[in-house]
Amino acid sequence: MDQKADLHRYLRTQRTDLLAKLDGLSTYDVRRPMTPTGTNLLGLVKHVGSVQLEYFSEVFGRPSGRDMPWMADGAPLDADMWATQDESRAEIIEFYEYSGRHSDETIEALSLDALGDVPWWPAERRQVSLHQILVHMCVETARHAGHADILREMIDGGTGNPRRDSNEFQRTAEEWAAYGSHLETIARRADS
Repeated sequence: MDQKADLHRYLRTQRTDLLAKLDGLSTYDVRRPMTPTGTNLLGLVKHVGSVQLEYFSEVFGRPSGRDMPWMADGAPLDADMWATQDESRAEIIEFYEYSGRHSDETIEALSLDALGDVPWWPAERRQVSLHQILVHMCVETARHAGHADILREMIDGGTGNPRRDSNEFQRTAEEWAAYGSHLETIARRADS
């Protein structure tokens, strides 16, 4: 069993799944805040691309040469979680894909026990291995892909996953409405 290859495959799958949440949606729908905290689809893609690039470049001394002004000191609050009016969907997708390619190069170049330093973590936890960061980024990416699943469902009732996903139930809008109504009834009865 090749643990690095397994983790890398999971990370790539989660990256693809997250990006698929944008498919077929308007510019407004990928940018609009869907929660009280402003969570939006394009912002999730920008955020994951940003943290991935930081972890697989700076932490392991493999500079990307890519400027991320939204991560700089003095940038607007949570600027990695939303797209400015001047940042296009295409630019953010290109950045996200670049981040993936650069990260893949780091993963391929280093062994799982290669050491790095996370300067923004507490001193007692700063020294990390590639293995730790691969696991961390698999979890980080999957977490935000899950957020994106819910946002996409709120926008158009889908998740943006390809039809090949056997874990996703295929129902008509009417079947989903009946299912939701059934769960609402159960929840109300349980609460009484």
